[in-house]
Amino acid sequence: MAATGDKISMKASKCPSDELSLTNAAIVNAGEFKDVSHVMVSVTPHTNFVFTIIPHTAVAPGRIAFNAVHRKWASIVISSDLVVRKYMFNSKNQCIGSVSLQVDYLNKKNVSSEILDSDKMAAEFNMLFGNFALSVDQPLVFCYEKKNLLVTVLDIEVIDYTAMAKDKMAGKPMKANIGLMTPNTAVVFEKAEGSQINLKGKSKGKTAQQQSIINPDWDFNKMGIGGLDKEFSAIFRRAFASRVFPPDIVEQLGMKHVRGILLFGPPGTGKTLMARQIGKMLNAREPKIVNGPQILDKYVGESEANVRKLFAEAEEEEKRCGRNSGLHIIIFDEIDAICKARGSVAGSSAVHDTVVNQLLAKLDGVEQLNNILVIGMTNRKDMIDEALMRPGRLEVQMEIGLPDEHGRVQILTIHTETMRENNKLNPDVDIKELAGLTKNFSGAEIEGLVRAAQSTAMNRLIKASSTVEVDTSAVEQLLVSRVDFMHALQNDVKSAFGSSKEQLEELLANGIISWGEPVKRVLEDGDLAVAQTKSSDKTPLVTMLLEGTPGAGKTALAAKITKLADFPFTKLCSPGNMIGFHESAKCQAIKKIFDDAYKSPLSCIILDDVERLLDYVPIGPRFSNLVLQALLVLLKKRPPAGRKLLIIATTSRKDVLLEMEMLSVFNTVVHVSSISTSDQLISVLDNTEVFTKHEVEYIQKKSHGKRVFVGIKKLLVLIEMARQMDEKGRANKFVELLEDEGVIEM
Repeated sequence: MAATGDKISMKASKCPSDELSLTNAAIVNAGEFKDVSHVMVSVTPHTNFVFTIIPHTAVAPGRIAFNAVHRKWASIVISSDLVVRKYMFNSKNQCIGSVSLQVDYLNKKNVSSEILDSDKMAAEFNMLFGNFALSVDQPLVFCYEKKNLLVTVLDIEVIDYTAMAKDKMAGKPMKANIGLMTPNTAVVFEKAEGSQINLKGKSKGKTAQQQSIINPDWDFNKMGIGGLDKEFSAIFRRAFASRVFPPDIVEQLGMKHVRGILLFGPPGTGKTLMARQIGKMLNAREPKIVNGPQILDKYVGESEANVRKLFAEAEEEEKRCGRNSGLHIIIFDEIDAICKARGSVAGSSAVHDTVVNQLLAKLDGVEQLNNILVIGMTNRKDMIDEALMRPGRLEVQMEIGLPDEHGRVQILTIHTETMRENNKLNPDVDIKELAGLTKNFSGAEIEGLVRAAQSTAMNRLIKASSTVEVDTSAVEQLLVSRVDFMHALQNDVKSAFGSSKEQLEELLANGIISWGEPVKRVLEDGDLAVAQTKSSDKTPLVTMLLEGTPGAGKTALAAKITKLADFPFTKLCSPGNMIGFHESAKCQAIKKIFDDAYKSPLSCIILDDVERLLDYVPIGPRFSNLVLQALLVLLKKRPPAGRKLLIIATTSRKDVLLEMEMLSVFNTVVHVSSISTSDQLISVLDNTEVFTKHEVEYIQKKSHGKRVFVGIKKLLVLIEMARQMDEKGRANKFVELLEDEGVIEM
């Protein structure tokens, strides 16, 4: 063996065994070409061929062995002298994006009438020939389902990754005579002319399409996913971007693929839909979808065995094909059912603990699999064992929250598309208007709204008679209109995370009477707090306390401020909703309101009558320290990044909150004044329009110069009592009533 530079003179020989022949590689001695995967063989000074090499002890030093089809293709004569040099592929512009192959039976005597699935053949070819050098016109022996096939390379397109666009994970395809196979190469089989082979499947066409682990031109609307663009892009960047590149580049970086994704968030926000679409759009094996409770089994050891079965195919393929193995996706719906924090479930069997241990071993154990992607979904992230959420396990954790207005437009567009295509949607339906009215609706609730509107429209065609009849003459003219959507919004579909609109309307049943400067000042302070919450990035949490005497209108003013703010999420935390709750239940109820508020980008919580929430009574005194500590924590807890929260609390016992060290928690403390002058009293009477002008003048004359003190709430009750009196002498009786009640000093 003589070498000149990096050129080596070698003797050609036969493959030592049929098994090595089926590898389609050139076989060299194990001691030669260390750390080299490909060589260029010069048969003549102007005839060169590139082969993938495999070292083996069955080949003598100085010899290079080829199978019969390669010797025929390259005109290699046994024992002839060949010039061999190592060949390095450029992984940036020589990786094959797509390859067209002509296929026929290797032995015409073994012709079969069986129909071969070209799609499955392509997947098998990808695994067997990953990281393999291919040249145009090169023949290969391909063993598929125990049938030896002769495959000839017709056309090669390589991907130029140097021309990759910044916003697309795909390169520019170019024709080439030689290239390097990757696990993501698109393989297209074409029946050889005159062949009796039978093919089925999409891959039998003549045009090779570039294949990637993920389609770079995905369309969220066509996929049925709306409002999740940012989340999907983030998942793609973390979990799939590394799988787009050739394995060589990934190995050079010393990088391992992400093996787990956790999707969490409120029910109905699209977690299951997103996982299902990820499985469909990836160039991977058919996803295995399993509900968490399906894993559990009453027999000892069966639950862990069920977990092992999910990973069995991936393990077998990893051992057989190494880094060229296809991607196996396992989707766990309701993963919190089987992955509860270890030690949290009572009982001697500890089944949940061992299931978690088994899943951890498969994801990040001694024998790590690099060809799996586990997608878990839950709306109870707090219940999942923390060990599962560390890097190497379910490391990509993505919150699938409530859609914003742009997302709601997308979702409504998706669910009304069929109606628009068939001219069943009335032109008066404005998608943007509906998106504005469906604040804090989840994707499932928006879909339910569309269904409810359709049902309302169809109900118009049902004739009201003793039997159920449909007006067939009007069926063709059926249109779903804006009125149908409004009816559905008002009567059929309510947001689980929506605002307490009905409760706020009840609090504002009598309206807000602007009887003087004190009322105007409170509303201005409230507007300032709302503006700060909406626009300030440095103060995502704004807290405000309205304090004053009982009946001064604190709750109504808080409701008015909140209504004017028009936040997507508004909740009233009132003692009236927690009657009979013990301390722990009350803490959980308050915490749930805050947790729900954190899920919306802009939220407002009204804590009404704080001292009642704390069970405070002056006798003793007694209060709930558990609720107090919970409120102190929640009032200071900043919402998650990108979320903003306004808290408006009301109290009639400022002195009590001061003693409890709760007053200092609020950013702003605003005093709500009671009516304290005759002019303010007369202003209220003018607004209620119960008394005549002469009666108002009489009341003003009687109250002028006297001390007045009354809450607006009590005053309105007294005015309603006066409304029931006879008009004759009503003004005089009303003044006496005010004096008896201590509103006006006698």
